[in-house]
Amino acid sequence: MDAAIFVGRCIHFVGIGGCGMSGLALMMQARGARVTGSDASASETTRTLIAGGIEVIIGTSLQSITEAVDSVVYSAAISNDHPELVHARSLSIETVTYAHALGAAQAGRTAVAIAGTHGKSTTTALLAHLLIESGLDPSVIVGATCPQLNGGTRTGAETIPKGPLAGSPGIFVAEACEFNRSFHSHQPMIALINNVEEDHLDVYGSLDEIVKAFREFAGKLPTETVGEGQVGGRLLIAHEGAHRRAVASGLRCAVSTFGWSPTADYRVEYDPATNATQVWHRDECLVAWLGTLAGEHNALNAAAAAILATWLGADSKSITRALENFAGVDRRMQFLGACSTRTGARVRVFDDYGHHPTECEKTLTALRLAENPRRIICVFQPHQHSRTRFLLEQFAQSFSHADMVIVPPIYFVRDSEIERTLVSSNDLVERLNARGVHARAMDDFDAISEFLHQTSQEGDLIVVMGAGPVWQIGHDFVKQAGNSVTAAAASMPPRAAASPGE
Repeated sequence: MDAAIFVGRCIHFVGIGGCGMSGLALMMQARGARVTGSDASASETTRTLIAGGIEVIIGTSLQSITEAVDSVVYSAAISNDHPELVHARSLSIETVTYAHALGAAQAGRTAVAIAGTHGKSTTTALLAHLLIESGLDPSVIVGATCPQLNGGTRTGAETIPKGPLAGSPGIFVAEACEFNRSFHSHQPMIALINNVEEDHLDVYGSLDEIVKAFREFAGKLPTETVGEGQVGGRLLIAHEGAHRRAVASGLRCAVSTFGWSPTADYRVEYDPATNATQVWHRDECLVAWLGTLAGEHNALNAAAAAILATWLGADSKSITRALENFAGVDRRMQFLGACSTRTGARVRVFDDYGHHPTECEKTLTALRLAENPRRIICVFQPHQHSRTRFLLEQFAQSFSHADMVIVPPIYFVRDSEIERTLVSSNDLVERLNARGVHARAMDDFDAISEFLHQTSQEGDLIVVMGAGPVWQIGHDFVKQAGNSVTAAAASMPPRAAASPGE
């Protein structure tokens, strides 16, 4: 799958219910392909695909794979010996990963890849919202649900409709996930690297290898294009926290940095008391706004999106307006409701996707500053035994802003049976208690919800964190409380939002 032309092609998706897969399927359909798919279980996502005219089979769908199929696309969750892949190969049908197919869809577009250990979904959604509000009509795939994007996917204009780049190939914004080095399959013209930290160590083994992978990703950017109506070959990288010297030195593309430092090419200023943010380029204020998302990390996410939007031709007034009305992404510090427990205590409940120590710490810090609660009670479900084991001490340090931490069993993803025996939620609880954080392990989600009802006190803030099914606890708790519930809590998400690699 090397061409960006999909008209008339028959493409089958294995694992089509995933966030990235479903978005790419809809995009390829909109660009003229005949799309079919299969998934292990029915969901709101699969129902939406069916309603949109895509044939989806729940379970294995060998009958959908005939010699008329041109390509079979499969997600990172699909094993190499899946019956549909084996059947396709027996018919000499091309089988490609989601990442490779996404790269093919980027060809022939002004492709913008959003990379980094943290903040990919929020920054992608932010940039998409800014571009839409600026009339630039981008195509977008976000690895999370964003209500203002009607989910997380849209197919935009074939060419940029207005601004200094009018007539150039249409903008395509997508997350670039580093899991399994899948972002090496992307074909970006512009890229962002928000941050680089230890993660996916079951794949990389060390931080040095992660840094090398990000450098290889950045090296895929073309030589900078210079001239009126041209854009491309540009990297925006964090001045702090992205190993920028190791990642960006000697690249053929243009490189700009952003961050708090006065020496950054784009300097960011943020006031946590008011959520006021400014981005300065040299001595000029590029854009200033009152943010809707609390926390320094979200100020940087928004700043990066604003800078990229400027590069793509958005005007500062449209950028400011869009930043100030951005409503956020599901499961990213998402407010579920203010409600009363069964004992009568009034509490506020949040849901968050954080599953890395840095993400957990930044979310808790932002909630502490923005909400000023009596106490923070955090329900945190570790995601993967390997991540928990490799980063156990960092996790133990990251919950200092929580007054109580409840830890369900580790969510199993890709771990081997041996890996699952090497660490448990009790190991994290022991380290938290040793640091003076009140922590306890609890196995059952219903028991955790009941514990929250009985233990929470007036003015507490409850935040449910993790990339697995732990989101159910927050939604169920608010629904059981049954009063002053926000619309966000009225229905559960169709599928816990995850990056394509998760």
